[in-house]
Amino acid sequence: MVKAKSLALSWVASAEGESSRVAACCTAAMVFVVEDQAAMRQSLHSLIESAGFQAEVFSSAMEFLASPRVLCPSCLLLDIMLPDLNGLDLQERLSRERREMPVIIMTGHGDVPMSVRAMKSGAIDFLTKPFSDDALVGAIRRALERSRGLLREAAEQLALAQRYSSLSCREREVMALVVSGRLNKEIAGELGISEITVKAHRGRAMHKMKARTLANLITMAFKLGLASENDRPEQGRLLA
Repeated sequence: MVKAKSLALSWVASAEGESSRVAACCTAAMVFVVEDQAAMRQSLHSLIESAGFQAEVFSSAMEFLASPRVLCPSCLLLDIMLPDLNGLDLQERLSRERREMPVIIMTGHGDVPMSVRAMKSGAIDFLTKPFSDDALVGAIRRALERSRGLLREAAEQLALAQRYSSLSCREREVMALVVSGRLNKEIAGELGISEITVKAHRGRAMHKMKARTLANLITMAFKLGLASENDRPEQGRLLA
């Protein structure tokens, strides 16, 4: 039943696990470019910075993967045809390892299967060269907005998990039974404690979780993976 790490938490854990390679949080949005043609790299770098973003360019997928990971809004402008790992393979790897970094695919040799594969892996856009400056900047803005949302969700989920970790074992037991719809007297019978003690544990759990209402507590349990739709109590029992 307990599955406390969500997608966002797994991202936080993986980022912390790379602490020796994670760069300090940057103050502005970052746009990374992986493009093997030098002239195109320079052109994209200039365009991105003229649009008000920080840019960093790489000539290959492996060069990009060796760079420090940043913890700020970011996206990757990625060419498909690369000298080592191709762009679509890199995108699929990033969809597992760096989900906070949306990908914009660009290619001069695109076809329908490529675009379908890219979009299935979560690409924000699929740009066919030559593309306009406006099309590129628009795709970057959408990707960075998505990145901000993912980072915000990860931070909120981490704070929620930290609050949950502050609960005692008994408070967690009571919380699990409360969100599954058990009444205080039912919880008392199941745990072999008094109703007064159940109410005390329930109150402390809600205080530590910063849940103003029982409905808030149930929502938090769902976000933490502590309950499923099958565990959702009937509306009438929420008031008991």
